[in-house]
Amino acid sequence: QQKFLQHGQGDAAPIEYPYVFTAPINTGVDSGLDLNGDGKTGTPDDAFGYGEFPGQYGMVVLSKYPIQAEKVRTFQNFLWKQMPDARWPLDPATKKSFYSDEVKSVFRLSSKSHWDVPVKVGARTIHFLVSHPTPPVFDGEEDRNGCRNHDEIRFWADYISEEVYFVDDAGVTGGLAADSLFVIAGDQNADPVDGDSSVNAAKQLTEHPLIGADVIPASEGGTFYAEKDGQANTKQAGDPAHDTGDFDDFNVGNLRVDYCLPSKNLTIINAGVFWPLPDQPGGDLVSASDHRMVWVDVKP
Repeated sequence: QQKFLQHGQGDAAPIEYPYVFTAPINTGVDSGLDLNGDGKTGTPDDAFGYGEFPGQYGMVVLSKYPIQAEKVRTFQNFLWKQMPDARWPLDPATKKSFYSDEVKSVFRLSSKSHWDVPVKVGARTIHFLVSHPTPPVFDGEEDRNGCRNHDEIRFWADYISEEVYFVDDAGVTGGLAADSLFVIAGDQNADPVDGDSSVNAAKQLTEHPLIGADVIPASEGGTFYAEKDGQANTKQAGDPAHDTGDFDDFNVGNLRVDYCLPSKNLTIINAGVFWPLPDQPGGDLVSASDHRMVWVDVKP
């Protein structure tokens, strides 16, 4: 915000977000235990979220509308075992839990965190529900990251469905009140039809009855680069116009992993993915990240 956004870049006008929220996350926070089963402790893989130091891969919400900071709920410390019927990974050899009871007793669900950030827009409050689940890769046959990714996504699917098992970092229980306005946003690291995530992981949100998913953000660039890059992209079933990530073309291909999903009681006016063609404005900027920005315009 201070060094980039509020300074015009190229021909673009400055953007100012006067309201900001951030909080501690789990990446780089050492668990003290051997979480990845390699017989070692104290490695980045043994942190509650993969990271070399606390706060790596951090999260922040920038807003043009007032954030009701006193009503924010964070779930950094919510334990995976507190989720009913959690999808625990299994050891492929023994078919028993990959994690010991000792690990389960402290293992936090969020690889970063889950935040419910109420934003005041006029007389209404919109709950901005943000998270960044672990990628469902970088593991073994036990699929420990795939299982965790599935349940990190499930967290929001249950939270908006009036499930009551949630306990936030302040000790407050319960999920989101019925008929609340909300937007679920973030890099979910799961594509509804392609990629290595668990079956139906992303569909827990994209096909949720309380989420307005009829308008899917799209871009011309997604289609262009899928055709240009080829390889793994040629074997995918999803519409490349919906892709938001440009990944290894040989093994993965481009995927839809970033989302901005409004509740059905918000009307979607327009939506898109910032992935311009090479000769369009901003076409020279997209390589700054392997992810693309997703935007949605809504009204109550």
